[in-house]
Amino acid sequence: MAANFWTSSHFKQLLDPEEVDVVHQQDKDKGITLEEFKLIKMHMANYIMKLAQNVKVRQRVVATAVTYMRRVYTRRSMSEYDPRLVAPTCLYLASKAEESTVQARLLVFYIKKLSSDEKYRYEIKDILEMEMKILEALNYYLVVFHPYRTLSPLLQDAGMNDMTCIYIASVYREKDITTWFEELRVDMNVVKNISMEILDFYENKMIADERISTAFLKLALKP
Repeated sequence: MAANFWTSSHFKQLLDPEEVDVVHQQDKDKGITLEEFKLIKMHMANYIMKLAQNVKVRQRVVATAVTYMRRVYTRRSMSEYDPRLVAPTCLYLASKAEESTVQARLLVFYIKKLSSDEKYRYEIKDILEMEMKILEALNYYLVVFHPYRTLSPLLQDAGMNDMTCIYIASVYREKDITTWFEELRVDMNVVKNISMEILDFYENKMIADERISTAFLKLALKP
C-alpha cells in the first residue's frame, strides 16, 4: 500500500459525488428514489456504528466498513445486495482488513439482539457468503486511507486542537481561517459540499422509522 494518499490507488479510484449517488436500474424499477437511496445508506451507516459499539471495535474499523458499503453500492444494486446483510458483513470484513478481527459468532449474536425481525437475524453462513460477494463487488480492493493521522497536525496548525472537522468547527466557533485554507490551496467549494454531507449525516441520525420502512418495503417488492 502506498504511504501517500495522493499517490495511492485509493486516490486514483475516487468518484465524483454524482457517480456515488446513482440509483441502479433494478432499484429504480422498484420505485426507490435518490432520496431513499441516500437515506438507506445513512441509516445503515448508523447501524454499523451501533453494531460496532456492541462488538467493541475502533472507530477506524467503522469508517472502513462504511467506505466498503458505499463502494459496493456504486457497483451493485440494493435489490441484489440487501443493505441489512451488507452492512454487518462490511463491518466483519473491515475488522479483518484493519487487523481488529471480530469473531463471526459474536457479530451474529448482536445482529440477532438488535434485530426485531426474525427474517434479518442472520446466521454465520449468511455473513460468510455475503463476504465473498462483497469482495467480488469490490474487485478485492480493500485499501482505505483515513484522515486521522493527517488531521492532527492540521488542527494544531489551525489552532483548533479540540475539534474534529476544521471547516465546520471554524464556522461554529466563528473563527475566520480563510487565509489558512488559502495557504493549503484547497477548493473551498469541495470543502463546503463535504461539510453539507457531514451535517446531513448527523441531521439524519434520527431518521423517521416510517421513511426507512417504506424504502425497505419497496426493495422487498418483486419488479
